[in-house]
Amino acid sequence: MTTAEPTSLLSGRVALVVGASRGIGATIAATLAGAGAQVVLAARNVADLERQVAAIAESSGRPGSAVAMPVDVTREDSVKSLLDGIRDRFGRLDAAVNNAAGGGRTPAPLADWDSEEFDTAISANLRGVFLCLKYEIGLMLSSSSGGAGGSGGAIVNMSSTAGEQGVSGMSGYVASKFGVGGLTRVAALDYAAQGIRVNAIAPGPILTERLAAAGQAAQDRVAAAVPLGRIGSTSDIAAAALWLCSDQSSFVTGTVLAVDGGRLAGTPAFNTSRKETQP
Repeated sequence: MTTAEPTSLLSGRVALVVGASRGIGATIAATLAGAGAQVVLAARNVADLERQVAAIAESSGRPGSAVAMPVDVTREDSVKSLLDGIRDRFGRLDAAVNNAAGGGRTPAPLADWDSEEFDTAISANLRGVFLCLKYEIGLMLSSSSGGAGGSGGAIVNMSSTAGEQGVSGMSGYVASKFGVGGLTRVAALDYAAQGIRVNAIAPGPILTERLAAAGQAAQDRVAAAVPLGRIGSTSDIAAAALWLCSDQSSFVTGTVLAVDGGRLAGTPAFNTSRKETQP
């Protein structure tokens, strides 16, 4: 394991964050830039991306440390164009985080799901990850990427705790996220010999804009179901992504890392921290 300072973990490397216009993706992009990477932020909303790029330039003190490029992960030509653009501009790709997601709907029993809604979830959350992996790996292989670390590259896919256990009423989302875990493991095996590491993160409840808008009462209910007793922050996920993109995790591939406050560990039957009343 390396002992590099956090501000130099990715020094000299080119990193891509797909789905970086807000929330978890935006925080990951800022964190990778803070670790010394040249970061490409990609999403459909270029105006939002440009705001994130400006914020990164200001916070990092490195103008030009981040650039915005458009992408629609449901379209293969768009994903290919993004990676071609990175090749043309930087000549290589050292790390990638695939965070784009979509296809959300009001929870409903499986038989009440419209097949088009199911297809939308699969297209955005699973097929989109496949397309990103396909072209990211292609660029990493052709450019012998790895920068200062000499590895073949590192890719992090964003899954969910819903990709590790069933969640009632969320057929399309759960199916797509289970698929992300499968793709992650297959890609890790396919390209281990080339030094490309592929992992995933399964976030638990995270305080994003949507949960913040739900209000304090809703947040308290969510936190009560987390063994650690709190909702996670986007910085919690970004720290995990940075570790997986860096040489500090050089012997880690094919894993789905739960960053969930212990939710996947199970549900405690009673409060074991409770002190017994003394007579």
